[in-house]
Amino acid sequence: QVQLVESGGGSVQTGGSLRLSCVASGYTYSSSCMAWFRQGPGKEREGVAAIATRGGSTNYADSVKGRFTISQDNAKNTVYLQMNSLKPEDTAMYYCAAVRGICYSPVLSTYLYNYWGQGTQVTVSS
Repeated sequence: QVQLVESGGGSVQTGGSLRLSCVASGYTYSSSCMAWFRQGPGKEREGVAAIATRGGSTNYADSVKGRFTISQDNAKNTVYLQMNSLKPEDTAMYYCAAVRGICYSPVLSTYLYNYWGQGTQVTVSS
């Protein structure tokens, strides 16, 4: 049984930083994709950043390019999202997601991802 557990959310002021972590258990796909999505109040869930677990290629939403960095530690089965220069519009519940099966192109579509965590809240105040 695959389980994704996020942590690291919190409340920061504009310009601050946070690092989110997603620990995957029971996830045995070495050539797959994992990603971070977010959903703000009254908004649809949107892709933030994704990574191919083999090779490490990444993909970012335009709104976070240059500010957020997705990375992985395969030994720890963990994916991170380093968030810098946070803005109030980054306020959202952040979800970790993973693909069931082989994936080489880390796209940011919710339809690709089969496993989801419970989310961690990020609040950025002005």
